[in-house]
Amino acid sequence: MSMAVVGLITGMALGFAGYFGGFGAFLLVAALGAVGFVIGRFADGDLDPGEFFGARGRSDRRR
Repeated sequence: MSMAVVGLITGMALGFAGYFGGFGAFLLVAALGAVGFVIGRFADGDLDPGEFFGARGRSDRRR
C-alpha cells in the first residue's frame, strides 16, 4: 500500500472522527494513530528502542 493511500485513509478517519465525535474524538484518533504508527515501525524493525530511551551524545564527552 502506498503512503498516499495510507495518508488518504488516515485523513478520512480523522475527518469522520472530527465530524461525528467533535474535537476531542479527533484528538483521540490522532493520538492513537500516532501510537499505532510508532508500534508498527518497531514491529517492522525500522526503529530501535534505544533511539528513544538512550542518552544522546554522552558517550563522546569526556570529563
